[in-house]
Amino acid sequence: MEAAADPAVLDLAAREDRVLVSADTDCGTLLALRQETKPSVILLRRPSQRRPGTQAALLLANLNEIETELLKGCIVVIDEQRLRIRSLPIGGATSP
Repeated sequence: MEAAADPAVLDLAAREDRVLVSADTDCGTLLALRQETKPSVILLRRPSQRRPGTQAALLLANLNEIETELLKGCIVVIDEQRLRIRSLPIGGATSP
């Protein structure tokens, strides 16, 4: 799905109950607009995180702390200095 539009990627991840890992901050905006609890998204921030080895190390170093929230539905923002978790849906109730 490398060339797929963001909404299509989010739809597939939600249907398959997957966690989306991305450096694209638009994913957070799209999730907020959707008002749904799935899919969870991990956003990797900072240019130095573009290297796959660095991304994997950051993710693995934080996985125990974020696993439970990811299963519930959230957006996790990871950078070299901090970790932020926001539960889904953002700013409202779940759509029927």
